[in-house]
Amino acid sequence: MNRFILLIMMLLVFLFTASCGPASSEGAASDSSATYIENKGSDTIVNLALAWAEKYQSDHPEVRISVTGGGSGTGIASLINGTVGIANASRRIKEEEVEEAKANGVEPVEHIIARDAIAVIVNPENPVSKLTLKQISDIYSGKFSNWSEVGGDDRPIVRLSRETNSGTHVYFLETVLRLGNSDDKTLFSMDTLLLPSSEGIIAELRQNPNAIGYDGLGYVPKDLKMIAIAKEEGGPYVLPSIVTVNDKSYPIARDLYMYTNGEPTGLIKEYLDWILSPEAQEIVAELGFVPVGDQ
Repeated sequence: MNRFILLIMMLLVFLFTASCGPASSEGAASDSSATYIENKGSDTIVNLALAWAEKYQSDHPEVRISVTGGGSGTGIASLINGTVGIANASRRIKEEEVEEAKANGVEPVEHIIARDAIAVIVNPENPVSKLTLKQISDIYSGKFSNWSEVGGDDRPIVRLSRETNSGTHVYFLETVLRLGNSDDKTLFSMDTLLLPSSEGIIAELRQNPNAIGYDGLGYVPKDLKMIAIAKEEGGPYVLPSIVTVNDKSYPIARDLYMYTNGEPTGLIKEYLDWILSPEAQEIVAELGFVPVGDQ
């Protein structure tokens, strides 16, 4: 009889342990998922996204947010592959990317989280201080190869650009080189130096008085020279700033995006709602971007 009772007790202990073990593990995984956000993509946005993540985590210590760059294309590809919760992009998602996402069971939803101006930058030793969009297009397409052709010294032009995976590269190609004409097939000159980061462009401009580059306004240091740009010959030449982006007088300005798989819920929704709040948009202005609330 005692042996029978002992066997019954051992069986009950085994069943209890077996039933509790997996449930506990599943609960831990669920809790981890509910407090973690993987955020990846645009190098233009990465410093802003890092500042947001740092502030949000300081106020919500139970939340972990991982932020990495790599370019808009990389972020969108990660969203399509289901490896991130939020993809950062400095360009709109392409139709072929949307189709690829839907084929993979992903429904990209767009969120405009800030605005930006693309500054055209030169070394401070360069006497050129203003250019039209057409002149910039002719420089980057290779039609102009000497600064004397646009009012500068008799020096060769060294063209700097972000790499092709960069959303800033794509935007500059479509808006400046092709002047917004979707039927135009103009490409960057073959001798354009493609650099992997904003920091690379800034470093090259500092040491090369013949170079020209472009970057997001928030990344331009005070020791470099921004070019005033006119939409067309004879028009006003305008420098990039929060004011000139808002009044639409500066011609190279764009929205910045975050993409989610479907309408956000839970922690991701709470985070995106906070990003659009006045508190988070103050950080946008502090870093040289344009808050989306400013129209």
